[in-house]
Amino acid sequence: MSRILVLYGTSEGQTAKVARFLADALRETGAAADVADAGADWPDARRYDAVIVAASIHAGGYQRAVKRWVRAHAGVLNEKPTAFVSVCLAVLQREAKVHQELSAIVDEFVRSTGWRPSTTKYVAGALAYSRYNWFTRLAMVRIARKAGGDTDTSRDHEYTDWADVRAFAAAFARSVTAGPTAPEVERAAGKVA
Repeated sequence: MSRILVLYGTSEGQTAKVARFLADALRETGAAADVADAGADWPDARRYDAVIVAASIHAGGYQRAVKRWVRAHAGVLNEKPTAFVSVCLAVLQREAKVHQELSAIVDEFVRSTGWRPSTTKYVAGALAYSRYNWFTRLAMVRIARKAGGDTDTSRDHEYTDWADVRAFAAAFARSVTAGPTAPEVERAAGKVA
């Protein structure tokens, strides 16, 4: 049985929800999965056969706690199957420029930490209007309007495709037992047609 760590950073809670869902989906495959909040825990990456790191984009970058943990464990992470799950509403937009910007943010994260994830998965997050202060709510309405998202601030809106996340987790779990080059993980991550 493979032992997999799902480490996450979150701002409004959606990435924590994604991380817990990933761990549950990994357990459904027979893997042992632990979930850790990078802001509260400091798990030892050496104790795991594989690692998934999930973080959300805010103001052009990821949570500092995730960046510090990944930088500290990059050498170990680069020796085993890993995945980076980037949670962001911008994945809903179909403009090439937006996707180039997302790739640039991931590339900067990877460059600054020294980690080379085996695969990267983009996941749509949520609009947690109920958790935003007035200024953030206004900014998020503008972003949502541009992305074609919901602008009704009287409730929260979730865009995460849970079936897609489950398929990605299953493919990742299979790749851990099959070896680091399993192409189905890249297909599940949306990298291969």
